[in-house]
Amino acid sequence: MDRIIFKQEDKIGYLTLNRPDKYNAFDTEMLCEFEDFINARMYDNSISVIILDGGDAKGFCAGLDMETFGPQIFAMQPADAYNAQARLSRMMLGLRKIPQPVISCIHGAAAGIGFSLAMASDIRILAENAKFCAAYINIGLGGADMASSYFLPRLIGSGRANEFLLTGNWMSAKDAMNLGFASRMVLKEEMLETATGIATVMTNKNSLGLRMTKEAININMDAAGLEACLQMEDRNQMMLAFGMQVNQDKK
Repeated sequence: MDRIIFKQEDKIGYLTLNRPDKYNAFDTEMLCEFEDFINARMYDNSISVIILDGGDAKGFCAGLDMETFGPQIFAMQPADAYNAQARLSRMMLGLRKIPQPVISCIHGAAAGIGFSLAMASDIRILAENAKFCAAYINIGLGGADMASSYFLPRLIGSGRANEFLLTGNWMSAKDAMNLGFASRMVLKEEMLETATGIATVMTNKNSLGLRMTKEAININMDAAGLEACLQMEDRNQMMLAFGMQVNQDKK
């Protein structure tokens, strides 16, 4: 059985995590499939937006499969374990690097990797039963893992982020909305429809404009200051305006 399912409808791509019997926990095969998906999207101009969801599982993603993948990592030599850790964490970088904005539809538990996948997405839509946990610290590791210490303070502020990362406590859907972590909370059965509506609005925009907007947002999260931010925005706007003029001249 495929660990992830991908389908395309017009310019929207639908990516579904597909280990419902394991709460969509990641094993080696799922990691490999996700890496292949990211690599395939990097230069895919046929898709403008990606919608990520947890399918029929009881929750979005329970994190690392501690029955298989977890013990495998702990049994590895340090260098091999580091490589495995790096591959897992680079999934978050991959979601940020692909040109398509990613909309995550999250229901039930999003723990560990699941939490980080949600954080690495560009837009988050929650079901009323969604909840989030930096579960790494609850299994004897540090709470800062899979880019959680990068994303969460930027999304909700360092005060509450510190609390969730240091305690491993759950963040409810209500908390997530109040803290600005997500943009919408709807019934579970309405999540994909809501996400598709947002994605459809995006697909009616200039696809290069979408890509460059995502790129600018990500780069300017770490901008050295206002001037660096403005330089990025100015470059993007002039490139897009010039491209529009060239296309008009060709007509």
